[in-house]
Amino acid sequence: MNGTMIPLQENKRIVSLDILRGLSILGIFFVNMPSFHSPLLYMDGAGQWSKGWDGILYRFSDVVAQASFYPLFAFLFGFGAITLALRSTEKEISFPFLFTKRLSFLLILGCMHAFFIWHGDILINYAVFGFALLFFYKMRGKTLILLGTVCYVLPFALLGALFLVMGSIDSEAMSITEDSKMMEQSLEIYQSGTFAEIMNQRAQDWYMVNNLFNAGILFLLIFPFFLIGAGVAKQGYLQNPMPYRRKLKVIMIVSLLLGLMIKSLPYVGVYDFGTMFMQDYFGGPLLTVFYITAITLLAEKTGACRLLMPLSYVGRMSMSNYLFQSIVCTSIFYSYGLGLYGSISYTTGFIFLIALFCLQILLSRLWMSLYRFGPVEYVWRFVTYGEKPVMKR
Repeated sequence: MNGTMIPLQENKRIVSLDILRGLSILGIFFVNMPSFHSPLLYMDGAGQWSKGWDGILYRFSDVVAQASFYPLFAFLFGFGAITLALRSTEKEISFPFLFTKRLSFLLILGCMHAFFIWHGDILINYAVFGFALLFFYKMRGKTLILLGTVCYVLPFALLGALFLVMGSIDSEAMSITEDSKMMEQSLEIYQSGTFAEIMNQRAQDWYMVNNLFNAGILFLLIFPFFLIGAGVAKQGYLQNPMPYRRKLKVIMIVSLLLGLMIKSLPYVGVYDFGTMFMQDYFGGPLLTVFYITAITLLAEKTGACRLLMPLSYVGRMSMSNYLFQSIVCTSIFYSYGLGLYGSISYTTGFIFLIALFCLQILLSRLWMSLYRFGPVEYVWRFVTYGEKPVMKR
């Protein structure tokens, strides 16, 4: 394999990466929760939840979580691909063959999740776009980081500048719109529809985001972070961060300040499509960089690492926990469960989110004390390697 490949240092790598995985599951839950209990896909959340605790908590989640954790998940996906490539080389197994099996399982799982459980699935896109990584994974680490950064920044900088200019010329054309018809349809079907009607609505909601028109944007939104994650894995920045500590601290501080500044744009300036675009497509990834560098540095400190350790329990079985959130929430909010869709406040949803995530920490710790892998991770590993893994500790 071309480029420098840093040997894995298990203790450091597992702790920092699993904390990041756990953090990404929490962050994705912050973003997903309002969509579990309300038709957020078709409405303006800031307008809907603008007062009191609803307004405070919505803006908090929007600033710290929105558009920051899907890039983190993609980064970890790319990082994990290089880890798999290293292991396949050690075992003298074809990486493209292993990775293809891994992605195929992910695609099947994503389809089941998207069309039978919840429309907001991310696994299908990760699986489909992951195949493109087979054309790049042999590149040098720094080349992958540079290529991923350019592929992301260049198109979205041009689009962002265009939208901001358009907003300054015609503010009405760039205002945030709602689809009241689809809001009402979603409320009716998810509250009281049959399972077949809910499946049909799920498919509509999924296609609303994942249609052919959006495919290019979605690819540019996700795939560059695969490349960056793969490049960082090859360079060894996270496996052995101490030689890069000063540089990581600078990146952490700059990304935090810039990220918060851009994420706050819609609330301190003009609230329109242009500022929302900049918030999501630039503020979000900047905070992703902050989370990665901050966790990497904190994981090197014994006290901080101990405090963050509960996140690692969730992270070690991140796929199982991601699906668990969807199954539990749709069972509570959809008509075939308790039918509470559209009937709770943002604050109530937020409190429920925190309670359920704490439960996930406890369940994950208990499970991992007995078993080596989460249930979904076990099947995924079995499909990838074609050998039954040792499950019990």
